[in-house]
Amino acid sequence: MLSDIEIAQSTKLKPITEIAQGLGIQEEELELYGRYKAKLNDSVFQRLKDKPNGKLVLVTAINPTPAGEGKTTTTAGLGQAMAKIGKNAIIALREPSLGPVFGIKGGAAGGGYAQVLPMEDINLHFTGDMHAITSANNLCCAMLDNHIQQGNPLGIDQRRILIKRCLDMNDRALRNVVIGLGGKINGVPREDGFIITVASEVMAILCLAKDIQDLKLRLGNILIAYTFEGKPVYAKDIKADGAMTALLKDAINPNLVQTVEGTPAIMHGGPFANIAHGCNSIRATRLALKLADYCITEAGFGSDLGAEKFLDIKCRMAGLSPSCVVVVATVRALKYNGGVAKADLAQENTEALEKGTANLKAHVENMRKYGVPVVVAINRFHTDTEAELQVIDRCCKELKVDYALSEVFGKGGEGGKELAQTVCDVIEREANHCHFAPIYPDDATVEEKIQTIAEKIYGASQVAFSNQALKSLKEIKALGGDAMPVCIAKTQYSLSDDPTLLGRPTGFTVTIRDLRLSNGAGFIVAYAGDIMTMPGLPKVPSAEKIDVDENTVIHGLF
Repeated sequence: MLSDIEIAQSTKLKPITEIAQGLGIQEEELELYGRYKAKLNDSVFQRLKDKPNGKLVLVTAINPTPAGEGKTTTTAGLGQAMAKIGKNAIIALREPSLGPVFGIKGGAAGGGYAQVLPMEDINLHFTGDMHAITSANNLCCAMLDNHIQQGNPLGIDQRRILIKRCLDMNDRALRNVVIGLGGKINGVPREDGFIITVASEVMAILCLAKDIQDLKLRLGNILIAYTFEGKPVYAKDIKADGAMTALLKDAINPNLVQTVEGTPAIMHGGPFANIAHGCNSIRATRLALKLADYCITEAGFGSDLGAEKFLDIKCRMAGLSPSCVVVVATVRALKYNGGVAKADLAQENTEALEKGTANLKAHVENMRKYGVPVVVAINRFHTDTEAELQVIDRCCKELKVDYALSEVFGKGGEGGKELAQTVCDVIEREANHCHFAPIYPDDATVEEKIQTIAEKIYGASQVAFSNQALKSLKEIKALGGDAMPVCIAKTQYSLSDDPTLLGRPTGFTVTIRDLRLSNGAGFIVAYAGDIMTMPGLPKVPSAEKIDVDENTVIHGLF
């Protein structure tokens, strides 16, 4: 059996100009990055702005195993399958971060015969968006430290600097550092730290900005520090917003690529869902809705993270309304939630599977709370037995939810035709019953918003705020940030904030240890549990298996 990278390298790609032509994109609207990648410039937005939107389909999932369960693969395969049944569809995905690529999870361009290509480029440097975001963030940090070094006219308190440097790599050694050592000319010594690029506010802003002017405004509004007098300092106060925007002037444009079967894909932005808002850019989604009858997009990790943020943050800010939510589940992930160790997931265990279906039920019921129809996609593995699939069948019938087996990993679009048809049928059948609304109103307090998510989505009995969280909340309210939606950072492995509580836990308390105002992005980040914004590498990182031969062919990327 071929590996993901062998399948990708054996696929004959179409020129990206041909993919663009099939979407009706004009030559002057395309900025080429070689033969198989391109950016879509602002002129295509202007030309299509009055065109009616297509149907928006969100692909999400249950709580995964540490290896991931194929949500991106399902999204890519669903796009391919739509073409097989004669539908005009385009997928809209996030760009991969180098952290997971070289860490434990691997790349994020799909897998098997449901991939987005060129896979090596996408999973490595792609069109440079990640590097541009990293540079813009770190330019702001450098200008802030230079401001302090050059006399500090704003009176910035170096003990109350909020912005951190970033790096698109898992590097736990950089979580906490001291900078400015080595004498007066090398800067003012202070404590600092790094976060991974995909957790930065600059990444969130790129994904939420509607155009270049909105991008500049949001960048200028980043809260970076406080003065000795307790007054807020924003990026625009140190005149960093213009240069940051210049670094991002190309990165703001979505990227056009293709799947293994030559169907179109837009990839843009890459915030994690466990530590950020987990959705691709608003610009990419809006453009996809203009270019096709169906836009199929995904949100990171389980529906308690990415989908909740997609529906409560992204849709709220962009005025989007999904027509259907697809919840991806696997037999092995449900067995994991039923208490089976990762090493034993390939063995049949209907008892653990029955127990684990409680997790699937929670995610389906939660998505229905948004007034949107739900379809379950069972991403089938070769180790799944008929007895186990019967357990899934009974569970879905009990939930009265439409479901389909998906075999896109091994069969490409052909293996997703049942899922594609099910999605289309549900959208048509439920068209008059789809009444999307976020889970909490705009005018709810920060505490009420967090409480609502914790109780209605996670299933918590209560929320506890640490003294630090209460202090931060007071400061946020003083700055008028309490009107913003909330983005809860928590573990992806459990509906709770404790990764060891699998299945569908009850009676637990969600503890908010701190809050941070992402003023430019327009939301409040609430940190639950011990979630880290700079992940570390595992004992045996994927990077150890990656190599390049004498013909510059990459091996071991997946």
